[in-house]
Amino acid sequence: MSADTLHNSAHGHDHHDHEHAHGEAPHGSLRGYMIGFILSVILTAIPFALVMTGKLDATTTAVIVLSMAAIQVVVHMVFFLHMTTTAEGGWSFLALLFTVIVIVITLSGSIWVMYHMNANMMPATPAAIAESMSQQ
Repeated sequence: MSADTLHNSAHGHDHHDHEHAHGEAPHGSLRGYMIGFILSVILTAIPFALVMTGKLDATTTAVIVLSMAAIQVVVHMVFFLHMTTTAEGGWSFLALLFTVIVIVITLSGSIWVMYHMNANMMPATPAAIAESMSQQ
């Protein structure tokens, strides 16, 4: 046994413990939190102003609001939750990616089903409603 091995064993850590120290989540700084806060305020103020002024049509406003919301999610994850590809060996980022994929599949599937149900359902005409009422 070498002197380094004895020294590390006596203190209860070895080379393996030092590898995990590099994979720990980064800690935030005041500068990082302020940048995140300012970006969050800007990403909230722009959609709020667009909706309140009504300068753009509804579709364009909706696209901009949803885009700003997606960007704000990323800002919060990076600046406040400190989620990066290196945090926890990349596992937290991988779990987030899996969650996003499941949400996208669920939402797009729900929208697809609702669209096709709406398109394929027969509308009720006043004559059909009157006929069903008279049969009761």
